[in-house]
Amino acid sequence: MLGIDIDTPLTEEERDSLIDSIASVIVKRRLETPAILFLEANKPLSFVASQSVLVAMPFLAPLIGAQRTADFSKLLRDRANVDMLISRIEEMASDCDQSPEH
Repeated sequence: MLGIDIDTPLTEEERDSLIDSIASVIVKRRLETPAILFLEANKPLSFVASQSVLVAMPFLAPLIGAQRTADFSKLLRDRANVDMLISRIEEMASDCDQSPEH
């Protein structure tokens, strides 16, 4: 689809980079509690969510880029990735709370 790769699985490096970038945006905006609640509640639907992201691609692509949207969809396909995202959000939030700036 227009040079956008929606089939090839993410490499570990791509997955970790995407998880870090999503978690950092969530923690930077101090939305870790609602994000974790949302992710935990919808974890059983992660595959359906990944397909919904592809359906919404025409609307999301201008905002975050087409390949990034496809990569986010690939991330949500595996429930283990959602667990990793939750763990990373908790870890970053904990680090942020312990920093001397707060």
